[in-house]
Amino acid sequence: MSQPPLFHLAIPVHDLKAAEEFYSGVLGCAQGRRSDTWIDYNFFGHQLVTHLSSETSPAATNAVEDEQVPVLHFGALLDFETWEATAAKLKAANAPFIIEPTVRHEGKPGEQHIFFVKDPSGNALEFKSMTDMDEVFAA
Repeated sequence: MSQPPLFHLAIPVHDLKAAEEFYSGVLGCAQGRRSDTWIDYNFFGHQLVTHLSSETSPAATNAVEDEQVPVLHFGALLDFETWEATAAKLKAANAPFIIEPTVRHEGKPGEQHIFFVKDPSGNALEFKSMTDMDEVFAA
């Protein structure tokens, strides 16, 4: 069986060292190639690249179940144990949560545990764990 496709995402960061401390130090993402202006990370099996940039991310939000969710965000779907461990690491590092760990769509198709956090450059990350992975794309 061949490897499933990997996702690649490049994001702006205003401080490469702070990004490195967050992604490698707090989240434990292994580093790949790097230069003076970017670093590659293994972000839960996918390629994330942080690019040094002075540009900031838009602050637009949308309401989802009475919470304001950042429109521009990325993250990972994790098994529950990894989701819990990741939340604990971020809490221990005093990471700024946008939305604290919670259950969304409780008792409905697509039930999921979620939280949103900001990296040191203000990029919004969502981490979720589906109650039933077969319902990732549930309507």
